[in-house]
Amino acid sequence: MMIFLGLAMVFGLVFGGFMLSGGKMDIVLYALPFEGLMIGGGSIGAFIIANSTNVVRSSLRGLVKVVKGPKFNASHYEELLKLMYELARLYKTKGIIALDEHVENPKESSIFLRYPAILNDHFATELITDSFRMLSMQFDDKYQTEDVINRKIKKHHREALASAAAIQTMADGLPAIGIVAAVLGVIKTMSSIDQPPEILGTMIGGALVGTFLGVFLAYCMVQPISGRLKQIEDEDGAFYLIIRDIFVALVANHPPNICVEIGRGNIPSNKQPDFYMVEAAQKELPAI
Repeated sequence: MMIFLGLAMVFGLVFGGFMLSGGKMDIVLYALPFEGLMIGGGSIGAFIIANSTNVVRSSLRGLVKVVKGPKFNASHYEELLKLMYELARLYKTKGIIALDEHVENPKESSIFLRYPAILNDHFATELITDSFRMLSMQFDDKYQTEDVINRKIKKHHREALASAAAIQTMADGLPAIGIVAAVLGVIKTMSSIDQPPEILGTMIGGALVGTFLGVFLAYCMVQPISGRLKQIEDEDGAFYLIIRDIFVALVANHPPNICVEIGRGNIPSNKQPDFYMVEAAQKELPAI
């Protein structure tokens, strides 16, 4: 995984360069546990103070996301296109009443059950079913429909990005917390001013480890994690936009295959299925 490659490069090149230039790790290693305790404890404590329980929990889940990567891959998009095609085809062929059993109870729907990856995503399922419920209540203006769905997606995306923003705030504060630890080290050094120069040098070096650690953690670890988490949330958010595009095309009275093609055209390029692959998959679906 890229995150582990990146961490190996950061630690190897930073500390390797330090040692190759003649630096000695003994002072760093001696001060690291104490400085790490102050900086790590201070930053985590400030993080907890600044955020709600939900944001703290979502941030922990966000760390797992950074390791695993985006939730949706090419196969998920293929499943989404097939699911939306089946629902659109049923609506066009038998009317909105025929969709009631699928929309009102998707966990027992013969259509949704064919696509467990979509069914397991609560927001995707809810976005699809709520959109068809609006249609059943004759809310069928394509512009207003798009606006309503956009509002739901923006709300979900804003909430999803809260953890990335919280981690970024933590990264912004780490250098200052590192200075706090360094100042405490200088205070300790000044209280031992009567010691020999070699001892004072070691103590000052240990204090400077605090400044180094705060900056190192901020810009080599925490900030990149925040940036990667935002990328992942943006990539996953694109999945819900495809639902919007297909549904709005359906409300505009396009045929099911055209609706799906409109959605397919907006899938990110690295996950976009081929036109002929989608067409072949539609022909293999069970008849109504």
